[in-house]
Amino acid sequence: MSAILQHRPVRLIGITNRSVSGLVPDMGRYESSLERDLMEVLRFDPLVLNFTPQPLTIDYIDGKGRSLSYTPDGLIQFQPSAGELPILYEVKYRCDFRKEWKNLLPKFRAAKTECLNRGWRFHVYTEREIRTPYLDNVKFLWAFKDRNVSDEMKRHVMTTLWDLDEADPDLLLCALCKDRNNRARMIPVIWHLVFSGVIGCDLNSPLSMRSKLWPIEK
Repeated sequence: MSAILQHRPVRLIGITNRSVSGLVPDMGRYESSLERDLMEVLRFDPLVLNFTPQPLTIDYIDGKGRSLSYTPDGLIQFQPSAGELPILYEVKYRCDFRKEWKNLLPKFRAAKTECLNRGWRFHVYTEREIRTPYLDNVKFLWAFKDRNVSDEMKRHVMTTLWDLDEADPDLLLCALCKDRNNRARMIPVIWHLVFSGVIGCDLNSPLSMRSKLWPIEK
């Protein structure tokens, strides 16, 4: 068995039978909407150091003695502080996995062996792991990424939140502003600070104006 790690995809990514392909900024091209959604999650995660689409090709022998090769969908590498092993992965819809499992198992066994040799992990992501409230929250928060928030405004929000210790957006807005129009202007500021990681919240539950918020930075 042999494998060569690449910094660029080892094969050309084109249109598949699902006819969905495109480009996620800072991540690369995808072949399905499920791959796209996983990339959106990965580029949001501050613990992800690097993402490489289709990083290597693994040669293996199948049960019939044939020499074949397999190119996994991607490799995730984490920040040293995360203490996580790199993940070599495949993205599959559950229905496709059920239909193709006899052909997929030899590929996945070869990938697991390769990962053991390299000190990585191998994982298969399906819509069950990817399409969660976390993904919905990520898509929602990206809209507030480029919001221009002054240092003074940030200090005002964070000082208020520290005084409250914990609050939902509705309560925080009431504490920040008496005027309703000003409160409406402050909503994007709060979500920008959540996106930036200075305000904490449970991203595994659907975000709303009743979500619990807590301060992370002053």
